[in-house]
Amino acid sequence: MRLTDVANTEQLLRLIQSIPSPKAALFKVWLAKVGYERIEETEDPEKAFDRAMETYLKKGYSKNWINQRLKSIEVRKELTDEWDIRGVKKGLEYAILTNEITKAWSGFNIKEYKKLRT
Repeated sequence: MRLTDVANTEQLLRLIQSIPSPKAALFKVWLAKVGYERIEETEDPEKAFDRAMETYLKKGYSKNWINQRLKSIEVRKELTDEWDIRGVKKGLEYAILTNEITKAWSGFNIKEYKKLRT
């Protein structure tokens, strides 16, 4: 209805960083913490898996589900690496692959799975 300015996530976070108000201090501390965690994950990628596990547990997923999900990510990465080597282009073929992997670990295609989660 109205024309407005928009920003992407990075731009919004940078805007928040520039706010001189003490009210923004807690958010700035959180941004620094998250940035530090990402740097740690760069140095030790296993920390990213630990963080993912913790996040999924907080959302109420079972350890079995989480392990299956992480394994599916690993398998998908191996498959897409192989496809890249063989010259498969990203897009529709990757979408088909993702759908098949989702079916394998969840029993549902992507559309069905997304409906369950909402």
